[in-house]
Amino acid sequence: MFDWLKRGEKAPDPRKGMPSPRLDEIEFKSRYREQFNDPAFETANAELDTIAEIAWQAYADSRKSPRTRKAGAGFADPSYDLSIDWISAKDAVDAAQRRYKDNKKRRILIVNGSSRSEHTCPGEMSKSYRFAEIARDVFEAGEVEVEILDLSRLASEYGRIIHPCKACFSTAAALCHWPCSCYPNHSLGQTQDWMNDIYPMWVAAHGVMIITPVYWYQVTSPLKLLMDRLVCADGGNPDPSSTHGKEAKEAKALELKGWDYPRHLAGRLFSVIVHGDTEGTENVRHSLSDWMKSIEMIPAGPKAELDRYIGYWKPYATSHDEMDQDKDFQEEVGNAARTLLSAVIAQRDGDLVSAGQSLEDPRKK
Repeated sequence: MFDWLKRGEKAPDPRKGMPSPRLDEIEFKSRYREQFNDPAFETANAELDTIAEIAWQAYADSRKSPRTRKAGAGFADPSYDLSIDWISAKDAVDAAQRRYKDNKKRRILIVNGSSRSEHTCPGEMSKSYRFAEIARDVFEAGEVEVEILDLSRLASEYGRIIHPCKACFSTAAALCHWPCSCYPNHSLGQTQDWMNDIYPMWVAAHGVMIITPVYWYQVTSPLKLLMDRLVCADGGNPDPSSTHGKEAKEAKALELKGWDYPRHLAGRLFSVIVHGDTEGTENVRHSLSDWMKSIEMIPAGPKAELDRYIGYWKPYATSHDEMDQDKDFQEEVGNAARTLLSAVIAQRDGDLVSAGQSLEDPRKK
């Protein structure tokens, strides 16, 4: 894999050639002011003009991280100016890792992958959330700490955003920082990113249960955003100073020297529950399970992975009634939770045998 540098050659230059996305001042300010379209803001037009000018200057100067401090001891370049936002995110991840290692506690994270909520346009709760509540009851009866990550809040709560992955990893593994340093980008208005709160949830968890419906043969859009942004948890670089931020050529050279591909979520156990109404559940379950196995999370057991249909080819209007009647599916969800719970307890007590987990992967990408 690393023959390139062994032959004494330099890291390749990053490829360029895409059209610039930069806006001129008029277009930038027009877009910026769109968020103040409510006529109630008209009384503050002068103040908004001042704020728009400040935002334009930040954009024009590409002030991605206006608040920084020196990296300091423990980093490859102690003199590098690290983003205060990233430092806070890293501190939270490190604290979560300490909680994960605390043998006195057992923690399970339930991820509701549905974007449906009665608090926004659908006007009705999601079935995924109802399944999450069934699982929560099982876990709490087992005296473990439970946290629910409800991704429906991306659609229903003000200021909840998961920005898309920018695919730094595909330039070079070392360019993808752990936790992600792409956001916030204050100059582009890419703020309020939820992931800095979400990373510690995954790190602290001993077990993760994902519950999701099928959206057009795929996982839901909120869940896909989450998955993509967790790329930095598998092989991500914990030291942005080693690449001086987003210096692509430096990252290529660092990877080609021999990247150790740190697995930041390795060893966490998982369960997957997928439900649908007509088709696609099995493929979505497979894709989620394959994804988590690829980042070296561990399947809790066959009964922890489940795909079923609710109200198969029945009207959507009665889907919750169909769920009420499907007591077997509800019990299967409970059994999936019991399987994950048992695996977490066994792992924390040192009794879980997962054959092959100690073997080193010869194909680190």
